[in-house]
Amino acid sequence: MIKKIINEFTNKKILILGFGLEGKATYHFLRRYLPNIPLYIADQNTKIIDELKDDPYVQFITGQAYLDHLDKYDLIMKSPGITLKDIDTSSFRHKISSQLQIILKYYHHKIIGITGTKGKSTTSSLLYNMLQQNNKKTLLLGNIGKPLFNYIEDFNKQDYLVIESSCDQLEFVTYSPHIAIITNFYEDHLDHLNSLENYYKAKLNITKYQESNDYLIYYDGSINLQNAIKKLPIKAHIIKIGYDQQLDLYSQDGYIISNNQKIYNLSEERKLIGDHNTINIMLCLACGLLLNLDLAQMKLAINTFTPLEHRLEKVGTYNDITYYNDAIATIPYATISGIEALKKVNTLIFGGLDRHINYDEFITYLNNCSIENLICMPSTGHKIGKQIKNKKVYFVETLEEAVKLAKQVTKKNTICLMSPAAASYEYFKNFEEKGKKYKELVKEN
Repeated sequence: MIKKIINEFTNKKILILGFGLEGKATYHFLRRYLPNIPLYIADQNTKIIDELKDDPYVQFITGQAYLDHLDKYDLIMKSPGITLKDIDTSSFRHKISSQLQIILKYYHHKIIGITGTKGKSTTSSLLYNMLQQNNKKTLLLGNIGKPLFNYIEDFNKQDYLVIESSCDQLEFVTYSPHIAIITNFYEDHLDHLNSLENYYKAKLNITKYQESNDYLIYYDGSINLQNAIKKLPIKAHIIKIGYDQQLDLYSQDGYIISNNQKIYNLSEERKLIGDHNTINIMLCLACGLLLNLDLAQMKLAINTFTPLEHRLEKVGTYNDITYYNDAIATIPYATISGIEALKKVNTLIFGGLDRHINYDEFITYLNNCSIENLICMPSTGHKIGKQIKNKKVYFVETLEEAVKLAKQVTKKNTICLMSPAAASYEYFKNFEEKGKKYKELVKEN
């Protein structure tokens, strides 16, 4: 199969667009198998030239003009971090490819693809654990931080590839996985895709190219997702999960039920808390049943699963205050879900990059919830904070100020939650950097 993939690159003028994690994986893959073919690498960062100065077969396009003349290449290997929203791609769209596009083309039958606005990393990781618990050879790849081409030599040895996919990775694909799982749709990533319609359209590529022998599993309670799916002629078998007993798998009266059988007791002790994680669990159980996994082993995987870093992560209890890090919560829905799951939140630290998301419902929620202290960070936090009444509202400029203040105002035996409800890359490289900084500050005396 690798030979077929290599043929995709032979006798072509190839551009690697973006030289981050995935771009580097593409470069090293090509150099392993095609060490002397000419390559072009485009990235805004001029420092990449120093990284590859010993490769005589590479030409660089860097700086502000790195997106110019994309139409002159035969194949554009686009990295997910690169947005083409301001470029008319109609004349060369067919030349845009990616690691995901190529792997979907040649390994379709082995792939379980997972996307959605929120919950995709937890769902992907939990499903991977279920498969492992059932002694299935599996790889967890994609948007989880593992570029596909870094593991391509292992693919033939695996039973399943669980691939988490973002809207950026799905935007230009023309193939879909054998099993597609969609968690939910909420307003997000308007800074990369210009409109909500484009965002949903990109996400739905995960099922758009499925055939009648493929499967689509999704959460029926997400209204935005429901409405978007109705606009697409779905060929795959559809499996719906949610809270309605008419669905294929649903939650009712404290149990998850399938085929009139109670398959999981939600009162069992586990670390995945909150209604949003109940949905993630149901999606995984639906997929596991489809794959005929052992139910007892799936339950064990659920109950022993440790939540991922920066996702309602318990930092610790210091001076009788328990701190949680939910830096991954970059939209209001995620922040509200975290608050509802923890229940004893006394202080909320929130705010980040303004991506022009509608915050009206979030403002209403904050005005009516039981949280006493709202610590507002720029930019969205400052805008939202001005519309909050009957709460203690504090405006800070830095995370350091926010944590210092939280230690002073949070009541004993309650929770301080850092959950931005906005993207973190106004002052941080990503949500991981923000979450790690928060944990450092919490642990300082």
